[in-house]
Amino acid sequence: MLSRIVTPLAVTLSLVLAGCSTDPPATSSAPPASPSASPSPSPSPPPSPTPSLPPSPTPSAPADCVTRTLDRLGPAELAGQVLMIGTSVNAPSGLGDTVRRYHLGGVFLHGRSTHTAGQLRSDIAGLQKQARLPLLVSLDQEGGNVQTLKGPGFPLIPTAEKLGAGSATKLRDTTKDSSRRLAAIGVTINLAPVADTVPASLGEKNPPIGFWHRQYGSDPVKVAASIRTIVPASQDAGVLTVVKHFPGLGRVTANTDTSAKAVDNTATVDDPYLGPFVAGIKAGSGGVMISSARYPRLDPSAIAAFSAPIVTGLLRQRLGYQGLIMSDDLGAAVALGSVPTGQRAVRFVAAGGDLVLTIRPADAAPMADALIDRAAADPAFRTRLADAARHVLAAKERAGLLSCAD
Repeated sequence: MLSRIVTPLAVTLSLVLAGCSTDPPATSSAPPASPSASPSPSPSPPPSPTPSLPPSPTPSAPADCVTRTLDRLGPAELAGQVLMIGTSVNAPSGLGDTVRRYHLGGVFLHGRSTHTAGQLRSDIAGLQKQARLPLLVSLDQEGGNVQTLKGPGFPLIPTAEKLGAGSATKLRDTTKDSSRRLAAIGVTINLAPVADTVPASLGEKNPPIGFWHRQYGSDPVKVAASIRTIVPASQDAGVLTVVKHFPGLGRVTANTDTSAKAVDNTATVDDPYLGPFVAGIKAGSGGVMISSARYPRLDPSAIAAFSAPIVTGLLRQRLGYQGLIMSDDLGAAVALGSVPTGQRAVRFVAAGGDLVLTIRPADAAPMADALIDRAAADPAFRTRLADAARHVLAAKERAGLLSCAD
């Protein structure tokens, strides 16, 4: 299923744009963030609090499994399905009560583990037993410094930068092998690959990506080729991909995990750096992750995760992406520090996002409550919340988790 590049990225991207409709390692050694000067932003449409998405196709009778499942969910269950809550990969059972109480849609296994495949399989299966609906189980297994599982049965993966510089065959085979190992223990989503392009002139001065060599290259055309290889290699092996961090973190000089000053003053709707994301979309990636940086020329008023022009206008409508849209961490990230916890979830869903990621288990309660309250007070938001839950359920069905046996 490996696609070959037959046109330059600029042509491919312009055709698509014209024709279509975390857990990074904690460290104190990352370079200090330096603020970027902001040029006058180009005019941008104001964000809508509850964007109107294209209606889902009317199902034929009998209703499809996603619709039948969605129709059975009440307000609390709708809110829970759009939450992915973090838990230690070494002790996931501690999240069991939260899974049951808040009807969680997914869990994120964070940290680093040297446990065996058997131990991890048992832990994940135990957590699944606590859920009324099967959980999307995710982690960061990129390679290099960002590799959650390093125990027996999980070989060390080279950095993306090294893999991107090698052959497509090596990249495909490495991805397939790693994904098969993840699928065998019950992981359904890998929060990868990184589709960000880091310019060679910036390199390690880019704290979130370049410093850790998480990029597949400094040329968006070459990065796009890597993404075309990785997405089918992983998904054919049973693990959905999430291309990240839309619309790109490769040019920022601060890390959203540790700073509120991550800004890309270059990105526009015609940015060549969108090319790798377009490649991921065209390859059928199960998910796209939204960054928490600012992009003044796309939306001068909000970070990407809270921006309807970016999430709905650019990704959903202009690029035509119909899969799962999830956030980067909205819990511990410093970039979100000024926003009340519950409102982080509300603003992301209102902007057009589907799955809220937070690494903090304590965030489940305020986020669920805020989503329920907003849905009760705002019919348009309740419709948007149901649409977000539909995307989560569709991802579960695609992952083989959702069943409606008659």
